[in-house]
Amino acid sequence: MRFLFAPASVVFCFMLAVLDTPFLHGEVAEGWMDGIRPNIVFILADDLGYGELGCFGQQKIKTPNLDRLASQGMRLTQHYSGAPVCAPARCVLMSGQHLGHAEIRGNRDSGNGRKFPGQWPITDELVTIAEVLKAAGYSTGGFGKWGLGPTDSSGGPNRQGFDRFFGYNCQRNAHSYYPPFLDSDEEQETINQNPVPGHLKQPTGEVIADDFRGEVYAPDRILAEAVDWLGKNKENPFFLYLPFVEPHVSMQPPQEWIDRYPASWDEENGVYRGENGYLPHPRPRAAYAAMLSDLDEHVGTILDRLDDYGLSENTLVVFTSDNGPTHGGRNFRFHIGGAACTFFDSAGGLKGYKGSCYEGGLRVPCIVRWPGKVQPGSTSSMPSYFPDWFATFTTISGGEAPAHQRCDGVDLSPELIGQGTPDRERPLMWEFAGYGGVFAIRDGEWKAVRRRTKGKKPADWELYHLATDPNESTDVAGLHPEMVERLATQFSNERTAEPDFPQPLLDD
Repeated sequence: MRFLFAPASVVFCFMLAVLDTPFLHGEVAEGWMDGIRPNIVFILADDLGYGELGCFGQQKIKTPNLDRLASQGMRLTQHYSGAPVCAPARCVLMSGQHLGHAEIRGNRDSGNGRKFPGQWPITDELVTIAEVLKAAGYSTGGFGKWGLGPTDSSGGPNRQGFDRFFGYNCQRNAHSYYPPFLDSDEEQETINQNPVPGHLKQPTGEVIADDFRGEVYAPDRILAEAVDWLGKNKENPFFLYLPFVEPHVSMQPPQEWIDRYPASWDEENGVYRGENGYLPHPRPRAAYAAMLSDLDEHVGTILDRLDDYGLSENTLVVFTSDNGPTHGGRNFRFHIGGAACTFFDSAGGLKGYKGSCYEGGLRVPCIVRWPGKVQPGSTSSMPSYFPDWFATFTTISGGEAPAHQRCDGVDLSPELIGQGTPDRERPLMWEFAGYGGVFAIRDGEWKAVRRRTKGKKPADWELYHLATDPNESTDVAGLHPEMVERLATQFSNERTAEPDFPQPLLDD
């Protein structure tokens, strides 16, 4: 078992990347960028589906700020998360390692005995992108949901390269938007004297939204801290990581946004009483849309501050999501928490939801704005995923990759600035330890998925040709056994065992 509560990260020395590192080291990057290092803002939504933004085809929910961001930059239409649930996706993002190499391969609590203990921690030896950027001279701030280890463990954000962190360290504390406290660096700041638990039911009686609201709405408090930090660090290169918590249920959005959506939506489908987990709500469809619009408004606030400070022209902004939209529950009229993912076609027609390694669980909206570099209103259909951001940010910052840590991504900057699509020598892959165990691998136009990998009767490999069947409607494994064998072999060869997240099918 990994030692959970290590001291602060050991001092490590970055070395020049070895020759087979799949991206450029600092000297090359500096010459390519003419010595100008951009600020980096990375905004990560929580459980936002591929089809939930106007710029990705949403017809009902209002997302004007993100639609504007897309018009000013590039939409990546085949971008994938690192995992189909929260913690492992964030590990992949921070480490640049896919799920076959990542330290965290599923949601798992650290088990340190607290009410909100935090998740299984990444180790002291792991080098995060925040550490790379900090070593390159960037100020580093994280505001939102962490999920990679309690503050006093090796995985705490302040011990993994962040100068400042404010938000939810523990994912379970983030189940309520009116929690008892938020984490401020390695301390806890009480924000609600009368917090609202994230899991309640109301089987009978009138459901009133205000009954599930407290004094301080955490997303607004987190945003205020992020804006304050941005103002204090605007004179130097900075990395602003914003893992916002919306639209992850519970549904507790501001009433003003709920009131902007039609009452007829919920007259048709009825009140949600908490039967699929999380909190009840009288207008669940409007509330779900309101969460997305509130998220959009927070993104707009960050973009406005960049404009106010004259930083937009030299700031790379990335917006994406940690996985697909939440899946269904026992009451078929609602998804988990009362979410209206069917009504809004949240997965954008793709197969599967959160927790699935089908396209709907992994493919996420992604927008990149970089004035003067990225063509406004452009799109990229290059398959890309979370490990690529480690490589990309290392390159454009003039940072140096850790020689001891294999990075599985490719530098996306040539694709972003229109200088050609980079070659990807290794397939995209996912080894997920949750939901019974799921494997997935994509190489070119082909994708293979294997479910129930931790069960007594693992499913066979499924095969999909995404170029002709992006919705994964037809399993063609029986027609192409040679392709199945090739991808299965690639998967086995492209992974290492992780004892904290075992896969009996491959590790025995």
